[in-house]
Order: sequence, then C-alpha cells, then structure tokens
Amino acid sequence: RPAAGVLCRLPSLAAGASRRTPLPLTNLYPRRKPLLSHEEVEMRRLMTAAAVLAAALTGLAGGTLAQETKVAIGISGWTGFAPLTLAKEAGIFKKNGLDVTIKKIPQKDRHLAIASGDVQCAATTVETWIGWNAAGVTTTQIFQLDKSYGADGMVVKNGIAKIGDLKGKTVAASPPGTSPYFALAWFLKKNGLSPKDVKVVNLEPQPAANAIIAGTEGIDAAMTYEPYLSAVRAKPDAGKIIATTLDYPMVMDTFGCTPKFLGENPKAAKALADSYFEAVDMIKAEPKKSFEIMGADVKQTGDAFENSQKYLRWQDRAANQKFFAGEHAQFSKEAADLLMEAGIIKSMPDMTKLADTQFIR
Repeated sequence: RPAAGVLCRLPSLAAGASRRTPLPLTNLYPRRKPLLSHEEVEMRRLMTAAAVLAAALTGLAGGTLAQETKVAIGISGWTGFAPLTLAKEAGIFKKNGLDVTIKKIPQKDRHLAIASGDVQCAATTVETWIGWNAAGVTTTQIFQLDKSYGADGMVVKNGIAKIGDLKGKTVAASPPGTSPYFALAWFLKKNGLSPKDVKVVNLEPQPAANAIIAGTEGIDAAMTYEPYLSAVRAKPDAGKIIATTLDYPMVMDTFGCTPKFLGENPKAAKALADSYFEAVDMIKAEPKKSFEIMGADVKQTGDAFENSQKYLRWQDRAANQKFFAGEHAQFSKEAADLLMEAGIIKSMPDMTKLADTQFIR
C-alpha cells in the first residue's frame, strides 16, 4: 500500500475488461514475493531442525561429552606422580575433555577414598593394588607412571653400618599396606630379616625423613622417598642413605580406577592415559617450565624438583606396553607372595584382573 500523499499509477484496463475484473496481484505489487505454500513452510522448518541436530551431534563428536566427564584422583606428593599434576595445571586434561580434581590423600587412606566414592582413580605402587584388591577394594590398573631408580630408600643414623644392624632397632615407616612398609619388608628380606625383627613406628615419608634429620631419639632408621630422600642426602651430619631402589629394584607406580568408572567411561579412561603420556612428552620438550609447575605443587623450586626427579624414570607409551607385556605380572606374583608371607594380605586376589591394557594402545 502506497504511503499517504504518494501517487500510484494503476495499470490500464485491458480491452473488454470492466473495472470489476480483478487485477493480478503481481501487477499491483510487483516487488512482493509470492507467499510460501504450507508444504514449503513445513519443509523449511524440518531443514532448520535438522541443521540444529547436526550441530549438536558435531559438538558431541568434538568432545563436548568428554568435557563433562568428571574424575577425582587420589595421589600423594611423590615425585613420580607429578606428571598428573602437570597434566592438570598445563591444561592437558581439559584439552582431552576431562574435568579432573586431584586430591592429596595418604597412601594408607587412599583405598578408603576409593571405596567411599570420594575418588574414582588413584596412583600407587603395583603391590599396593594387590593389597587393596585382597581387602575387597576392587580396582584395575590402566597405565604405568614411573619406576624408581634410587628415588625410594632407607635412611639411617650414622651409627648404623648395614641393614643387618637394624635387628632389634626402631624403624619409622608408613603402616602395612603402603609402599614404604613394603619396601621395608623387601629390604629386610633381602638381608635375612623380616619386619618382626625390628620395631616399626608409623610415620609418613616426610616426617620419617625429618626424624632422622632432627636426630629424634628412639628412631634409628626411616623409610622415605623423593623429594624427602634428598633432604637427608643434603644433611650428611645427621644421617645417610643406606639403601635405595638402585640396590633393590622394586618400586614401580601405576594408575588405576574402579571397574565401575572404567566400564561407564572408557573414552575418559583412554583420555587419562593419553594425557599422562602427553605430560611426559611436555617434560621432554619443555623441561624448565614443567619442573617449575611440578615443583610448585610440592613447594620446591624448579631446580630442586629437577634434582629429585633424577632418581626415577617416567614411563612413556612404549615403555608401558613393554612393562605390561610380562614384567607387571611377574613382579605382581613375587610381591603377592611377600605380602602373604608378611601377613599383610590373608588371601590372593584374582591376579588376572589386576590390569587392563586396552587404554595404552
């Protein structure tokens, strides 16, 4: 309709036509498009809906679903676990679609956190998983974290010359079912003794090392690991390192989760393994930045952390595949036998279900 005051010239009537003959609308309003039919409107509505659905499916395929996967992980301040912290702080977990919460939980309590559902995954030593499964806390290892090359050990006061001298002495160590206690049992067995031949007082690795440094009366030796082992190494007047995993190779750490979490979140489990391997690659590519990030988590400078990590080896994907091809099962059997002998476990768990290697392929 023309605006007020605007003249509009109507087309002339064709010959023989009356003024009552309707004129074609296209002649009256030549710029207006014809109205869409009902079928065309419906078709456009369906096409719009399909486009929205396609966009949603593309988002899921691109990782939106994985980004919603939350997982809580129980660890300690052990140097070998540090790439997990790096994966979180450097955004590797997030990039791979994971919302990760890392909780520092003493090893003696970590299985309780798993059993309660407070965490779904954890990092610990191979023999500790055996103890947890034997106690009814069913868990499955999915990748290896590290191997200790002198990063775990026994420190003693300077009056102790050899491990055999500890008979009847007092050793500070974490409780049975933990890596330090297992290392104590292993070291003693290799020297003709057992935990029954010493008095064990329960102290976690850091205060155990501090007890030797401080010269605490009544404590003759302690089981600890890096970075606390290096603290004793730096105080030769207070004590010394009498044995490490260089002398007795037996500390290797793995990462595992509950079967329920793995069954419900196989893609997230794969992302956890991939993220760890990416963190190990980052350490190789950007060592200074990586050491600073990992050191900050345990209140160390990058340089101090770099020194402590020299006594272990983080395991990449190739090393993982080699480890789980045979060494894992062999060591697990020997460890389980010692755990039974020491009375730490009362029965053998199903050794065939301790690990699932599909996530390291």
